[in-house]
Amino acid sequence: MSSAKEDCLGYAARDPSGFLSPYKFSRRAVGNDDVSISITHCGVCYAEVVWTRNKFGDAKYPIVPGHELVGVVKEVGSNVKGVKVGDHVGVGTYVNSCRDCEYCGDGLEVYCSKGVVFTYNHVDVDGTITKGGFSTYIVVHQRYCFKIPEDYPLASAAPLLCAGISVYSPMIRHKMNQPGKSLGVIGLGGLGHLAVKFGKAFGLNVTVFSTSISKKEEALNLLGADKFEVSKSFDFMIDTASGSHPFDPYMSLLKTGGVLVLVGAPGEVKLSPGSLIQGMKSISGSAAGGTKDTREMLDFCAANKIYPKIEIIPIQYVNEAIERLIKSDVKYRFVIDIESSLK
Repeated sequence: MSSAKEDCLGYAARDPSGFLSPYKFSRRAVGNDDVSISITHCGVCYAEVVWTRNKFGDAKYPIVPGHELVGVVKEVGSNVKGVKVGDHVGVGTYVNSCRDCEYCGDGLEVYCSKGVVFTYNHVDVDGTITKGGFSTYIVVHQRYCFKIPEDYPLASAAPLLCAGISVYSPMIRHKMNQPGKSLGVIGLGGLGHLAVKFGKAFGLNVTVFSTSISKKEEALNLLGADKFEVSKSFDFMIDTASGSHPFDPYMSLLKTGGVLVLVGAPGEVKLSPGSLIQGMKSISGSAAGGTKDTREMLDFCAANKIYPKIEIIPIQYVNEAIERLIKSDVKYRFVIDIESSLK
């Protein structure tokens, strides 16, 4: 197999300013179970604000971010099954796990008992620090590499690998793919707009909650939501908002036995016990999603022609894009055209 001589060009943050600039580094050699991918596109997630600016205090600089990456297979190891050179593939929020615990066994690798290895800013099994999709290519174990249907546009597939699976997975887990149920979506950004699209494809009655009244027309006309205002009680609510907000008002809108699932990351969650006790309600959290759900979601999006709404940018614009992302000035996901602009 090839050795790790080839230089990889990426964009990295060197300090908590989070400013991204060109950076050269090496990828590991392609092992027997590995896939080497020429990256064509990579989505820009709020994670790029959190880790490049050391919001969690665990930044391992230099950080090459990006965990919604797609591209074309350029080399495969001798044991690789299911993907071949030339195939369209994607990689999401994680690139390794123990592959031995009960969660890995159930295709829920993102909840690995021994700790999942994230696509960037994480220590991999060989002691190296993972580097993400703001780069020309990546080498990953075949298990964490997802085939993208050939007729699905690669640029549109990128946001599915984090934003898409983050809302799809809890919807499936809580049986919110049954027509006629009612779904409330809190926040209409990268995750929220995909929750609306999935909800409509599942035959749900979808209501969007947003602090921005300017999003009403988009929610109703562009994304096909049924309502923009509070009007009824819900089987399920998915909270995609990362800003601080109250929870009791939303809990009061759930039906008896209803569930509110957090996929955004607000500063803290405060609610009165009565919000749960009265009406047998639950509040739950959900990370991205395992390999099984991710494969199903990609096929579901292709079959139902579900496409994220994206703004394609060159990598040279990424710092401005992140500033715009912080201000919610994007509809609804930035996707970097790596192939055309990172040279």
